[in-house]
Amino acid sequence: MTIGTLAPEAENMKIRKKREVSDENAPLLPKSQETDGDFHEFNGASFSGAVFNLSTTVIGAGIMGLPACVKKLGMVPGLLAIILTALLTGKSIEFMIRFSRAGNISSYGSLMGDAFGKYGKALIETCVVVANVGILIVYMIIIGDVISGTASSEIHHSGILEGWFGVHWWTGRTFVLVFTTLAVFAPLVSLKRIDSLRFTSALSIGLAVVFLIIAVGISIFKIISGGIGMPRLFPIITDVASVFDLFTVTPVVMSAYICHYNVHNIDNELEDSSWMPGVVRTSLTLCSSVYVLTSFFTFLLFGEETLDDVLANFDTNLGIPFGSVLNDIVRISYAAHLVLVFPVVFYGLRVNIDGLIFTSSRRPLVADNFRFASITIGLVVSIFLGANYIPSIWDIFQFTGATAAACVGFICPAAITLRDKYNMATKTDRILAVLMIILAVLSNAVAIYSDAIALIKKNKT
Repeated sequence: MTIGTLAPEAENMKIRKKREVSDENAPLLPKSQETDGDFHEFNGASFSGAVFNLSTTVIGAGIMGLPACVKKLGMVPGLLAIILTALLTGKSIEFMIRFSRAGNISSYGSLMGDAFGKYGKALIETCVVVANVGILIVYMIIIGDVISGTASSEIHHSGILEGWFGVHWWTGRTFVLVFTTLAVFAPLVSLKRIDSLRFTSALSIGLAVVFLIIAVGISIFKIISGGIGMPRLFPIITDVASVFDLFTVTPVVMSAYICHYNVHNIDNELEDSSWMPGVVRTSLTLCSSVYVLTSFFTFLLFGEETLDDVLANFDTNLGIPFGSVLNDIVRISYAAHLVLVFPVVFYGLRVNIDGLIFTSSRRPLVADNFRFASITIGLVVSIFLGANYIPSIWDIFQFTGATAAACVGFICPAAITLRDKYNMATKTDRILAVLMIILAVLSNAVAIYSDAIALIKKNKT
């Protein structure tokens, strides 16, 4: 796919760094407004819009899984792990941006292709597809669980609609997911520019903050009333197996920061490309702050009762006035948050699946309406079917998070740095790159081993 340069449409448009694309098959948005008449009015995305879109890419189901990670590691190591992962994520994205600038490259796939050839490009695009399909199926399953309820365990958890109106055909899971897909997902995933999602992204971040504010407020109320004890600060280690078990948090923490597949997409639409490092720093600061505060206060609130998905903790009696109302607000805000995150993650998925399937196409995806619609419809239908017919994918998702997500977020950016095609990596860069690969490979390998052993023992029992 050919990517041109963004022609200036107004005299007051800020100068954007011009980049020639080394890989004409890169599956990204066109810079030339001449390729598609729908884009002639677009003069570049704003800094705030880019921050919201990148932050929305980051904050998804991770906000619900990180409190359980803090529970497993203890308050101090758990919060430090969240902060350290944010710093490593920032550095890995810095590597990507720096080498992309050096090679005039405008996609993650092209960046890997530039360093490792067509197999490197295919590898990263496959990893993004695997990781994002899993993420989106998880999102749709959670949305169905929250709105219509779930009976995946021996205890039935009523959904919002079932709790309010009782059991009817229109409160059932299938109808809820069909309606959400057609009425919300379909219009949003049909947008051809990621910047068009900036307002929904801003709203999704606001909904995540609503959840945080409620968790903080409940925690403070219970502290004042004496209903919260001292949280456990460090992990409980009894044997070697318990040490290995600590590494099972690695896929969850790493997956919580995966946004690399949308970095180029957002950068390509920026009015001024020099803003991108600032966009990344601002976004990661915002996201890590939300993660740290959410993990701290929810673990403080629920302690050892913190569940793998902390949202399930808000299906119980909180022991405070208006507790049931707050429970509903938390669940509604979180479900709405995931609904608005869905199209942003979907955007990166569509770009990479196009790169895998239509490698020889010279026409931009956004200029080929038939190809765009076919990929979009095919992916939406596949994700919908997966959410309806896969009973539980948490174990599978954890394995994909330990493999595909680790490659996308840490292993591949580090490998590009070590490859150093343009001889611009410093000694510090190489050391950090080696540490990223070692940390990602070893910790995720131990996590997979520990999960496999636990799963085998569970099946035997």
